[in-house]
Amino acid sequence: MKPKVLVFSGYGLNSEAETKYAFDTAGAVATIVHINDLIENKKRLSDFQILAFPGGFSYGDDTGSGNAYANKLRNHLWPEIISFIRNDKLVIGICNGFQILVNLGLLPAVDKNYGIRQAALIHNNQARLITRWVDLSVENRTPWTAGIKQISMPVAHGEGKFHAGPDIMKKLQSKKMVALRFIRGEICSYADLPANPNGSSDDIAGISDESGRILGLMPHPERAQFFHQLPHWTYLADQYKREGKELPRNGPGHQIFVNAVRYFRN
Repeated sequence: MKPKVLVFSGYGLNSEAETKYAFDTAGAVATIVHINDLIENKKRLSDFQILAFPGGFSYGDDTGSGNAYANKLRNHLWPEIISFIRNDKLVIGICNGFQILVNLGLLPAVDKNYGIRQAALIHNNQARLITRWVDLSVENRTPWTAGIKQISMPVAHGEGKFHAGPDIMKKLQSKKMVALRFIRGEICSYADLPANPNGSSDDIAGISDESGRILGLMPHPERAQFFHQLPHWTYLADQYKREGKELPRNGPGHQIFVNAVRYFRN
């Protein structure tokens, strides 16, 4: 049976269509749902196995990235959200979605303190929007990152610098909650780019809660779901052709969505 995915929308989230498509092509059944339809009980969180908070600029980021959307969730849907995460289900927050999860206190939720804000995603060191590809290492296995050691994806954010106090940072390490780190890999080397695009503490690009089932990341896997989205795909295509290999259809980000589907099939 295909897992059902709820992709949040509304008030400036703008990557819901790409996120839905990524889940659908990975073998799930995704539905885009406006937050107001959940508040008005037209849809129920309990009917889904996966929650996805996509990227965008919710409420224009006027009170801080993801903050207003997180407050709306907390004020209207908090009991349903807590009930959801206590079951064996998955949650992902991508870019603005990651910021929402951090503001909501679902990440990092060290010591399972869900609902308490313990970290922040603050302005990039450059104090401007950054749009480029990055290379990442998978630091700790989660259902989302199973079988992946390194991956490349694009970022597009102005407030993606991960920051937390020293006690939280130590616990993220000891409890193995750092999911992704920026590294200088194939694309950064090819384009001669610095590994860390925003100045994140300890090069953190994504974290999970202690269960690993809730994942937040600044890079966009839904924008790396096709081979031809890679910034150097024409160079790679020439290599494949010279070696007599067929061009792949999927890009590196596709595997993250496939892993989520496999979690429920297994």
